[in-house]
Amino acid sequence: MLSLPGAQHLVMLGNKPSNKHLGKPARQLLFSEALRQNRAPPSTPQEHMTHQPSDMADAPQGATMDRILQEISAVGRKLEGMDSRMISLTEETKLMHLDIAVFQSRVITLEQRVTAVETQATLTEDRDQELIYLRIKVIDL
Repeated sequence: MLSLPGAQHLVMLGNKPSNKHLGKPARQLLFSEALRQNRAPPSTPQEHMTHQPSDMADAPQGATMDRILQEISAVGRKLEGMDSRMISLTEETKLMHLDIAVFQSRVITLEQRVTAVETQATLTEDRDQELIYLRIKVIDL
């Protein structure tokens, strides 16, 4: 599974060509299983310090990012008590990762354990790459 340093708890991936032949429920099941295997807390203090709240100011801007943020905001409103914010779109791989979420009016960082509960929605962005959104729960470490 692809991941970025410091973003090991929850990632959002476009579907790989190798699993396009599967139906959506099968792809979501594979994705959920991959997340369960990759949800351990960071092994070193430096890993969870990679992404800071100030990174939001450095997030790429543009039509695609604005559209994705709008879609995520709409998905976030459907999640109980959560306004989900996705940041840091990596253009080369189109991999998005969750650095920060606002959950019941408090900021959650990677120092807390974030695990996937269920897939929530999909978005097709400009390159026809499907992104999978997740309902999350947060466990204080």
